[in-house]
Amino acid sequence: MSAGTTSLFTDIVGSTELAWRIGDAAWAELLKQHHAAVRAQLETFAGREMDTAGDGFFAIFESVPAALSAAAAIREAVRQLGLTLRLGLHTGDCYVADDRCTGLAIHLCARIVALAEPGEVLVWQAVRDAGAGFRFAERGSPELRGIPGEWKLFALINGP
Repeated sequence: MSAGTTSLFTDIVGSTELAWRIGDAAWAELLKQHHAAVRAQLETFAGREMDTAGDGFFAIFESVPAALSAAAAIREAVRQLGLTLRLGLHTGDCYVADDRCTGLAIHLCARIVALAEPGEVLVWQAVRDAGAGFRFAERGSPELRGIPGEWKLFALINGP
């Protein structure tokens, strides 16, 4: 078990429409550039890539500030490629074994990224609370499908 791990999910906004519009070869090249940009930022901020599914990444970090900094840098790096991401962050206990990460914190992070607006880094309150020096805008307490309770969400505005 890894206590207090911060998970990050990313998703390219409009990826299917973009792939359809530019064609398979151009999409494959753009996706290759996207993956390289994300991986460069994960390396810079000591993130650990756990999975890549199509156009999205799942990574974990040992600290909230590193995860927030990485999310902001990833958002900017892929914006330079002409892409817009949704990003979600959640911090909590997860289980890491055999290069796999599981646990309710991962399910929560997946629900959070699904609610993010295009270009937004959406985070749970615990991430905001541990993000000293970062600024956030309140996004309310929407229902997280399949997850009981109230989950206050915030959008990352900027960092230190």
